[in-house]
Amino acid sequence: MKHFIVISMLSTDVVVDPSGDLCDKVKALELFLQDQEDHEEYCPKLEWDQPSIEVYKEKLKSQLPEECKKE
Repeated sequence: MKHFIVISMLSTDVVVDPSGDLCDKVKALELFLQDQEDHEEYCPKLEWDQPSIEVYKEKLKSQLPEECKKE
């Protein structure tokens, strides 16, 4: 019986955690929306075409140009 418990515990570590993917998607959406707000607040005159949400999902960081970063 002890072997079953150990094997059972080990097998759960191998299963892919789907919440990790969800966390990345939420983070990407937060960055996407924050970039929209920051662009409007800090550099509305700077022409900038916001990348698609897919870019945010891939890179997981702000996509604002350096000259538009808040200080």
